[in-house]
Amino acid sequence: MLGILLITFAIVRLIPGDPCVTMLGERATPEKCEAFMERYGLNDSILEQFGRYIINIVTGDLGDSLRFGRPVVTIISERLPMTIELTFCAMLFSTFFGILFGVISALKHNSAIDTISMIGANIGVSMPVFWLGLLLAYFFALVLRDTPFFIPPSGRFDAGVSLTSLASLWGLQNLTGFPRFVVDLLSNTAFFNALFTGNWQVFGSSLYHLILPSVAVGTIPMAIIARMTRSSLLEVMGLEYVRTARAKGLIERLVISKHAMRNALIPIVTIIGIETGSLLSGAVLTETVFSLPGVGTSLVQAILARDYPVIQGFTLVIAIIFVVVNLIVDFSYAYLDPRIRLE
Repeated sequence: MLGILLITFAIVRLIPGDPCVTMLGERATPEKCEAFMERYGLNDSILEQFGRYIINIVTGDLGDSLRFGRPVVTIISERLPMTIELTFCAMLFSTFFGILFGVISALKHNSAIDTISMIGANIGVSMPVFWLGLLLAYFFALVLRDTPFFIPPSGRFDAGVSLTSLASLWGLQNLTGFPRFVVDLLSNTAFFNALFTGNWQVFGSSLYHLILPSVAVGTIPMAIIARMTRSSLLEVMGLEYVRTARAKGLIERLVISKHAMRNALIPIVTIIGIETGSLLSGAVLTETVFSLPGVGTSLVQAILARDYPVIQGFTLVIAIIFVVVNLIVDFSYAYLDPRIRLE
């Protein structure tokens, strides 16, 4: 993470363009830009700025946005929940159907069902997310507009639905630092907000609006998981212990679920972990098509605006997410495979 921060810190400052000119536009006089650079410490060397930034991180301060003048921690707590919700729903969709189609293809190897499933998986991998998103929005929001199958094409909630501040509800307005960040993060996550406040309208509205984006962004992971499940299960089903289980008279369902599938899960779990980390880093196209205020769109806007603290803050969060997700995946290996646990 330290290496990622150092590289990001250097690259964003090597991008052509002046943050002062980007922020102030035609009002960017030399005097104003000098004061701007001095105010945010951008006149110092990159190493001095990086050292100061690392010290601030240790104290829990990610700085203030050059564009909005707001704490970066606050911006992250507002935008990260949307991406977490989208990732959770998309991976739930892609994992369930990916494993289902992969198992069916493996059990019906070289049959018509296998061929159709793998053709569908190849189409899913090849389909551009933004095209699929627009197609889904057109079909469910316009073609089926006056039917019970209508699904909203954009936004996070229905009109009139809003989140309740947990900090105000619990009397924690004066809370600061990391505890306040956690409270704000939970407060801005619709699922947790509904759980703590009992406002299930927030939960239902959020889930309703996430259907189309989850399908759009989850199609590619679903196709990858299906292909990996098929190949991994076919490899395991040809091993001796599977033939032994069948020779002992076990029914096919138990042979597949308890002997073959569990040992085939290692590469599948790896792919699920990688895809989860990728989606948590921000699905830029999906968030743009469906007008979702998530990490991806925020990061792109920050790059275009040369908003260094926001870029660095989101990069740090993404790096932490990848490390944590991969750590969970590594621990799951020992749970899934007793041989790894014994070693």
